[in-house]
Amino acid sequence: MAVVNLKKRQIECKIVYYGPARCGKTTNLETIHKTFTRHVRGDLISIDTEGDRTLFFDFLPLELGKIRGCDVRVQLYTVPGQVRYASTRKLVLRGADGVVFVADSLEVRREQNLLALKDLHQNLKEYRQSIFKIPLVMQFNKRDLAASGISIMSLEQMQHDLNRQLQAPAIPAAALQGKGVGKTLQECLRLVLRSLQQELQF
Repeated sequence: MAVVNLKKRQIECKIVYYGPARCGKTTNLETIHKTFTRHVRGDLISIDTEGDRTLFFDFLPLELGKIRGCDVRVQLYTVPGQVRYASTRKLVLRGADGVVFVADSLEVRREQNLLALKDLHQNLKEYRQSIFKIPLVMQFNKRDLAASGISIMSLEQMQHDLNRQLQAPAIPAAALQGKGVGKTLQECLRLVLRSLQQELQF
């Protein structure tokens, strides 16, 4: 839940990038950090581990417009995708105002996508949040690999596997090339800000 500081006239909210290992979560944040440099108010913090690029989180505040006269600051986090970091994923997700689920388009990662989505659903539930109600955007990443002859899933299949019931906004992306990264963030921010405007009564 967003933190409201009336003294500073500031609202701080949190967006978490969630998904299986090596799907492109950290790449998204690195791209955002480079692209939106003039909006960045903090350093990008990354902890690399064996087998997965992010152990805990990447931290990135952005400054947006105002809600009810308050400045809005956004913190962007990623979670480690590997199974053994389940407790860290749950911890990072606590207090999230919005989620970007980064799905890997590689055919061989189909099961990992499904397991990561199930994990997200369960962790939100334990925080008494619903995956159907939290601002959520799907990003179908690595779409560029098809041009290299690598087998990737069709957008229709990914939509069916991951988004048939959720019906969240879904954006094709190639994070390494920066394609779809800004659009994904903008869509999630739009949903989060709309949600905050509805929830915050002061």
